[in-house]
Amino acid sequence: MFMSEYKHTVDAKGRLIIPAKFREELGENFVLTRGLDGCLFVFPQKEWEAFEMKLRQLPVTFNKEARQYVRFFTTGATVSQLDKQGRVLIPQTLKEFADLKKEAVIAGSLNKLEIWSKERWDETNSFDNMDEIAGNLQALGFNF
Repeated sequence: MFMSEYKHTVDAKGRLIIPAKFREELGENFVLTRGLDGCLFVFPQKEWEAFEMKLRQLPVTFNKEARQYVRFFTTGATVSQLDKQGRVLIPQTLKEFADLKKEAVIAGSLNKLEIWSKERWDETNSFDNMDEIAGNLQALGFNF
């Protein structure tokens, strides 16, 4: 399980250090793709395969939203590895999607990592309305 957040910089070649705490759980090969809310998702191979199976169950033949959802995650996806220094090379298209320039936040999110530009992280994740969110989740059947 991934948890915690770390701040690192993206170097001039588009590489980002993945914190040592996350490296073993990521494994040798992992999938880097577009994420929701303007971040990138990083799935260990096993988690990607489970996610892919859920995508395969969507009715893509007859449902335009299902097709778009599948395309969103799969067309930007790439199998990645860490270099000897524990860095991942982020493809230019994904850097542009996530607006990654210099500062980045790597956040653990249960079965995956999220990579955010620091600016977008600060804008999107203020956590000021957690009481309201908790109430909404309770209406969906989630009780703490």
